[in-house]
Amino acid sequence: MENYPLLWRGNLPAKKAAGRPPRLSVDAVVASAVRIADADGLEAASMARVAADLRVATMTLYTYVPSRSVLVDLMVDQALLTRRLGATEEGWRERVAVFAARTREMFVAHPWLTEVSLVRPPLGPGTMAEREYMIATLSGLGLPVGEINRAAITVTAYVYAFAREAGEDARLSRVSGQSTESWWSERGEFWEKWFDVEAYPAMTALWNAGGFEDQAAFDYGLALLLDGIERSVE
Repeated sequence: MENYPLLWRGNLPAKKAAGRPPRLSVDAVVASAVRIADADGLEAASMARVAADLRVATMTLYTYVPSRSVLVDLMVDQALLTRRLGATEEGWRERVAVFAARTREMFVAHPWLTEVSLVRPPLGPGTMAEREYMIATLSGLGLPVGEINRAAITVTAYVYAFAREAGEDARLSRVSGQSTESWWSERGEFWEKWFDVEAYPAMTALWNAGGFEDQAAFDYGLALLLDGIERSVE
């Protein structure tokens, strides 16, 4: 069960406690966990590791965050908030482009997000900011009411698919110590000795024509998707 008071702690009035101020805060605990996960992966951000990083006893941590599952929810929502999605004066396509770029940056900065399922996201400020941003972006196009959320979900799913791939690339590079470019360059033998040009004529023809040199697949697909949404209201 989600801990809404912790997820929405920024919206609650500050409590005035008598006596000495607390040594820690929920924000400090979450920041430590995110920092550890960014460097060493999600599994490394255990309650014990976070407590050690903050120089407190592990049991002390539980007075701020009741369980690791709640901590992970708080970490995810905090990562979502780092995109700082808000109202702008830009056009709807530009707003989608901002969402896409910042989501990719988020996954690259926090590759441990690829280890978390966002199918059932924590219902905190980060998740709500994303939904509000996308629905507001698409609400002014003239789409039927029933299609606004469908369009928002479709665009979001497309963006997340590519962003997660970028995050996975960052995670694998950290774990292996090898970049994807280096990984592919080590596999030249496959293309020289094992790839059968006669068995894969379409791939071979496209390669010979330079078709594999274009790395703008994401922009290409997003443009087609947005064109389709735009034409649906014409």
